[in-house]
Amino acid sequence: MTRSPLAPLRLRVVTRETDAVDDMLEFASPADPTVWSRRGDVLVGCDPIHEYAGTPGAPISEIADWWRGVADAAEVDDPIGLPGTGLIAFGALPFASGSARTARLTIPSIVIGRRGDRHWVTRISRLDAPESGALEPGAPEPDAAARDLDAAAPDALAPAAPQPTPYGTYWAPTIAPGTQSPEGYQASVRAALDAISAGTVEKVVLARDLVGSIPAGSDLRRLVRALASGYPDTWTYAYDGLIGASPETLVTVSGGTVTARVLAGTIARGADADADTAASVALATSAKDLDEHEYAVQSVLASLRPHTSAIVAQEQPFMLKLPNVWHLATDVEGTLADAGSALDLVSALHPTAAVAGTPTPAALALIDELEPFDRGYYAGPVGWIDGHGDGEWAIALRCAQFDLRTAGADAADRIPFTAHAGAGIVAGSNPEAELLETRVKFRPIVDALA
Repeated sequence: MTRSPLAPLRLRVVTRETDAVDDMLEFASPADPTVWSRRGDVLVGCDPIHEYAGTPGAPISEIADWWRGVADAAEVDDPIGLPGTGLIAFGALPFASGSARTARLTIPSIVIGRRGDRHWVTRISRLDAPESGALEPGAPEPDAAARDLDAAAPDALAPAAPQPTPYGTYWAPTIAPGTQSPEGYQASVRAALDAISAGTVEKVVLARDLVGSIPAGSDLRRLVRALASGYPDTWTYAYDGLIGASPETLVTVSGGTVTARVLAGTIARGADADADTAASVALATSAKDLDEHEYAVQSVLASLRPHTSAIVAQEQPFMLKLPNVWHLATDVEGTLADAGSALDLVSALHPTAAVAGTPTPAALALIDELEPFDRGYYAGPVGWIDGHGDGEWAIALRCAQFDLRTAGADAADRIPFTAHAGAGIVAGSNPEAELLETRVKFRPIVDALA
């Protein structure tokens, strides 16, 4: 696999329909899965052939421009034409421009996909060598990839993709408080409330962390499967060691239609039907949570208006029910008004008030002052983009970041991970209540790890 944002790249892409696959996660890498899943629709990336690694602090527009060049030069044979077929890359971007993590976009050599009752496999190969522009040694001629898939269809998975790998054994994690203790988090919330009273910000989203480890050699697909099964209405994702189940759509672009789902305002589910109804009503009528939600909605609308026409948002938020929480949610929809791609809109949107605050520059400065850690990918964009510029991008929430580069070859080594959860702080926020909200938001990843 080559890594260079500037290397010339010419790709041959062939997509063919296949027979149904029972468990697509079995084709993902056990040690470093690349997966995008929601409501039974699944994309699995295998055997990366090229990775864009951005420079620290580089704008998202840089990666968007690079991808446009790759897509323009690609030769694509895709008779299916569904979202996720043809040329595709998976990616994640850090929350903050000063993060130690950088933007990454990875092109797999094989993508196995399912949407509804249709299944396919895509094979992506290099038409040029990284240096000379010639075919890589041993690479098939451009037409050979198409012939191989056509000859094998409908059983194209056998020659074109890795064989399914049985799941590894169960494993137990260690989990402990992170850099920001519960007491420290409440102190940060009080400091944020002081800043709000002083007029520095109207809203700021503060996170805290948990740290832990799992044995080296653990099968991370088990975590992906647990999240996808437990939270089917969320975006379940795995990329570069980042694994989570996000309920929040940053933006999707499909055939000129732009959609987003804004979440802000949260309450834990009740222990029984009556308590659950009471919790839902309490959130729906909470002035504090409704104000927090409105900040987030207006942030998204303001960012999308320059790129869309006829953009609309629901007049009132609806109640989004997840297994562990209720959220205030608002769906936004518009029509793409320029030649922008999903990554261009990601650039315009990130970071939203839902994960940063209002006004954004002041909120980011306060986050940098009050959070004693680098968020990394947490609360940043994660998703995929295709050769047309369409794609699906979520905000990386309810997740853990596994440091896959730390564990050594010794079987006794362990893979460290960090999980984050945050809450929106506005006038009227209570430090203890915000701490409890983060505990509820940790539940999906902690329960899936156990």
